[in-house]
Amino acid sequence: MIMSTFWSIWITVITLGSIFACLGLLWMCNRNDTGVKEGESMGHSFDGIEELNNPLPTWWKYLFIFTCIGGFIYFALYPGLGSYKGLLGWTSTNEYEREVESADAKYAAVFNKLVKTESSDFTEYREIADIAKDPEAVKVGQRLFLQNCSQCHGSDARGAKGFPNLTDSAWLYGGTPADIKATIMHGRAGVMPGWLPVLGDEKVDQVTTYVVGLSGRKVNAREEAAGKEVFLQTCSACHGADAKGMTMLGAPNLTDKIWLYGGSRKAIEQTVKYGRNGVMPAWSDILGEDKVMLLSSYVYSLSVK
Repeated sequence: MIMSTFWSIWITVITLGSIFACLGLLWMCNRNDTGVKEGESMGHSFDGIEELNNPLPTWWKYLFIFTCIGGFIYFALYPGLGSYKGLLGWTSTNEYEREVESADAKYAAVFNKLVKTESSDFTEYREIADIAKDPEAVKVGQRLFLQNCSQCHGSDARGAKGFPNLTDSAWLYGGTPADIKATIMHGRAGVMPGWLPVLGDEKVDQVTTYVVGLSGRKVNAREEAAGKEVFLQTCSACHGADAKGMTMLGAPNLTDKIWLYGGSRKAIEQTVKYGRNGVMPAWSDILGEDKVMLLSSYVYSLSVK
């Protein structure tokens, strides 16, 4: 990776400044401005210990010089000021790409064999549901999950606030093998608009009451009835008139007691007032289709008991 101009200048100034400061310190320490010849007494003594005007050890001076020379060589070989890439042309991006190419060359055949049929020289993909029955494929898919997905969904795939649990039967965009693969390949962008500017506080309270009641909790009947009207006019376009959601839009089922951002009244009210934005990144370019197939089979296996 090539750094921005500011950070490039910042690091260059600090690096060169440190090297020249070390050389300046060495030069100053190597001078004799005392008027006393080397090896002679400085005229100071304490507890019988006399101070002599001894020079710096030769090995120490040479070590200092070699260190500074090494700093200049390193500075010339590796990226520096502005767009300067160094004599070696090294960047962290290039290094990463080389490592990825090396890993792909080593393991690509393994992934390919796990996800494709043995006919036609491994050109046809197996069904994800079939791959999910292969213990070795699922094990590899789990490793891919831990490397790439566990940061958001957890190592046990049970998710966290704002990140779906992948082990239950509640799927925002559908839980079929094809749906799961599409989600991983192309990503998802879920948007719940904030309704406070449109509805106002009173109607937000009413629709919150209605949504809370959908999951079986006791609520004020009058507020619930008023909230239902607001829901049907405003929210049913995405969540459906029965509030069971719509996988095409990623609108969640509001009747199943499963809440992505929390199911308390306060959490639901915050969602209605200010909306939510959830982004699932696309992994097709990062992992490639073979790895996505293995990852999809692992995720599919989690919810199929």
